[in-house]
Amino acid sequence: RPFILRRTKQQVARELPEKTEQTIPCELEPAQRKLYDELRKHYRNALLGRVAEKGLNKSKMHILEALLRLRQAACHPGLIDDTRRAEPSAKLQVLLDQLTELREEGHKALVFSQFTSLLSIVRERLDEAGFVYEYLDGATRNRQEVVERFQTDESCGLFLISLKAGGLGLNLTAAEYVFLLD
Repeated sequence: RPFILRRTKQQVARELPEKTEQTIPCELEPAQRKLYDELRKHYRNALLGRVAEKGLNKSKMHILEALLRLRQAACHPGLIDDTRRAEPSAKLQVLLDQLTELREEGHKALVFSQFTSLLSIVRERLDEAGFVYEYLDGATRNRQEVVERFQTDESCGLFLISLKAGGLGLNLTAAEYVFLLD
């Protein structure tokens, strides 16, 4: 197995302040709330019947799927139904407001999501709003170039990263803010 050396912030940059974590609550838009509630009701009824019929052990994968779909619906309706990509999302709107404020203040930020389809929707909105950003997922072939541009280009204040692709071997010191979307 490969050996991976991981260093902590205390080992590398003692002068940095402690990290500050903040949970930013957002209320679902009415249409998004309706979709979420319909999905929750559907999965609840389906799972209760399945557990009663087959037992909890044989229903675990269905339970995990239901939780995944509910998480996706809470992020954006377009993750459940691709035809709904243009619809509003409370989480996306809060993110865009935060990113606009950071851009105006000259800060750099990282945005992580495990759903590349959500990052795709975020990219569309960022393009519409005129943001300059870099993007990294498992399909990115020029990883080092993308990282270097974010690290060195003052006009590039945002980096969208899939959790799977960004979880290994990245050292992004230029960012001051990190958003975890899901």
